[in-house]
Amino acid sequence: MDQVRDGLLYTKDHEWVAGDAAGRKVGITAYAVEQLGDITLVTLDVKPGDAVEAGKVFGTVESVKTLSDLYAPIGGTIVAVNAELDQRPELVNESCYDGAWMITIASDAAPEGLMDAAAYRAFLAQGAH
Repeated sequence: MDQVRDGLLYTKDHEWVAGDAAGRKVGITAYAVEQLGDITLVTLDVKPGDAVEAGKVFGTVESVKTLSDLYAPIGGTIVAVNAELDQRPELVNESCYDGAWMITIASDAAPEGLMDAAAYRAFLAQGAH
């Protein structure tokens, strides 16, 4: 699996963002999946129509190793939630950049404080966790 994909934006919490103002998909990176191990449960505490604030928790990912919070990388309105993860949390391990997106946020605000692929690679190379 690609550790870092070009064309995405990344957070220091190892989440990725793809899309435009109409809908920005959010998921966790391959690095995060590697650190977590086998994902056993994804809990998304939002539904379409809910407002989210950048930096606020929108759900959790549970693995055989730990429980980790998921943080909204941008503020806006939830337009979609990946309900497939309720029944198949292992999709996160299998396809973290494709089939295992978690939420989609509509937001006119420009994403702030996010890294492009080159900056995220540098962040990982520095051992930042």
